[in-house]
Amino acid sequence: MYGPAHFLVDDADAIAGMIAAYPLAVLAAQGHDSVVIAHAPLLVERGGGGAIVSLVGHVARANPFAALAPGAKCTAVFVGPDAYVSPSAYPSKAVHGEVVPTWNYVRAEVAGEVDLFSDRTSLLEVVRQLTDVMERCRPAPWSVDDAPAAYTDRMVASIVGVRIMVNQAQGKWKLSQNKSVKDFAGVMADLGAREAPRDHTLAQAMRALHREG
Repeated sequence: MYGPAHFLVDDADAIAGMIAAYPLAVLAAQGHDSVVIAHAPLLVERGGGGAIVSLVGHVARANPFAALAPGAKCTAVFVGPDAYVSPSAYPSKAVHGEVVPTWNYVRAEVAGEVDLFSDRTSLLEVVRQLTDVMERCRPAPWSVDDAPAAYTDRMVASIVGVRIMVNQAQGKWKLSQNKSVKDFAGVMADLGAREAPRDHTLAQAMRALHREG
């Protein structure tokens, strides 16, 4: 991932937390004669020491991603909050005027090799895991067992499991870390004063970064 060192994040806990908050990945893999793109929510699987060892989910059996060769190289991109930053948000604009527009964002890129699987037991386990994670905050969580078994079997037969064996995981938190304290605070305040929820979310991410610093 390209980026100045002050934007890059290698901490496994931070990256895993970001993926948990924004689990829908954009998957890009090398196919037979072109790059194959897919979209799927993925769960993090961690090993000893907390390292991110794999990502797991599923795609439709009809999806070209399901026809990838074993070990195909793949990158999963997780998209967090983002927002435009106006030069007018910087107090330094009134001092020297040497400011330009930019875009702040939170992203994670996880690279590895694709392992596809289609046995019913493994697929059903992945579906249960995804469902339980996504439903856990609901007052009455839906369970896979709530659906008729025959229907569940038909649905499971229509998907292919995806496990990405991770060899690199990195985040990029571009949150005005390269700006002065006053300009950082100015951007945070400007985002917080806007109407769009995504701007508020990014302002919250900047507040969290400020607290950690």
